[in-house]
Amino acid sequence: MRSMGLHGKRRKSKYKSYRGEVGKIAPNILSRDFAASKPFEKLATDVTEFAVCDDKVYLSPIIDLHNNEVISYSISTSPDFGQTREMLKGLFDKLPKGARPILHSDQGWQYQMKEFQRQLKEHNIMQSMSRKGNCLDNSIMENFFGRLKVEMYYGEKFQTVDEFVHCLKEYITGTTREYLSN
Repeated sequence: MRSMGLHGKRRKSKYKSYRGEVGKIAPNILSRDFAASKPFEKLATDVTEFAVCDDKVYLSPIIDLHNNEVISYSISTSPDFGQTREMLKGLFDKLPKGARPILHSDQGWQYQMKEFQRQLKEHNIMQSMSRKGNCLDNSIMENFFGRLKVEMYYGEKFQTVDEFVHCLKEYITGTTREYLSN
């Protein structure tokens, strides 16, 4: 690679946080057990940010831990509750009748909102949250975001936000197909 002038892509690390109370909003039910024996048993979510063309783009996916399929996602230029609501609607549309999954997240502001908690209860979804400032508790999502950014974002130049969003959607669709075929 060196003789050809090729370089591998590297992850950037800038995560900084602090430890807080355990289980203040919801307990950490998963406790880093990310294995699921059936679909819609254990789900995970988080939000990540991309800097594209002097703008910010936010991705909010839900992953089924049974097969790592992205079962719902929302892309937005504003990290507001509308984005979270859209992501949840996608989940609720696919949720099988009688399913009672656990949805695990970090302690982000959107997951602490009463509206978020109400919608989960309404659909028989149990909320699980990481301990404050402990990225390992939601490492399944951190790994997904890290892989996504290495494979389709770092080192790439996008001409417009729309071009980036198109590529992001293609990546998510392709990744889901790849996980399901293995």
